[in-house]
Amino acid sequence: MKYQTVDQLNAVADVHAEAAVLFASRGQRLERWAQLLEQNPSRRLSALAGTEYATPEVRERMRSAGSPITVAFEDPIFRAQGLQDDTYGEAKRFFELSDWQLHEVVCHCHVGANLPARWAASRVRAAISPGSGILAWLRSVFMH
Repeated sequence: MKYQTVDQLNAVADVHAEAAVLFASRGQRLERWAQLLEQNPSRRLSALAGTEYATPEVRERMRSAGSPITVAFEDPIFRAQGLQDDTYGEAKRFFELSDWQLHEVVCHCHVGANLPARWAASRVRAAISPGSGILAWLRSVFMH
């Protein structure tokens, strides 16, 4: 192995030293995802169709080019931290989301075939604190 300084590596690679530290927690990863979505708030993203109706095996493999998950996968820091692709199952694993939470971010039943990135960002932020807000309260009333 050849020793190289950080400056030498920067000349030939996209180095992100903060990748392992800054976005280590679930909340930090979700917040970064929301920020990535907000970088182009009017960008039209594609939604996934029928996530709630698919079998768990099919749902794990679901993807749509240009989805909110694709925005996360485009980030070199997330890829360096282990985000392997832009499938539903991988986003669920990497961001530690429940099916319900990820459904709220990516499913077409809320917005149709596509959605603005700003809307996806707000849904990602809602997943950071799932116990807050009127919808969480209503869900708890009807689920118990």
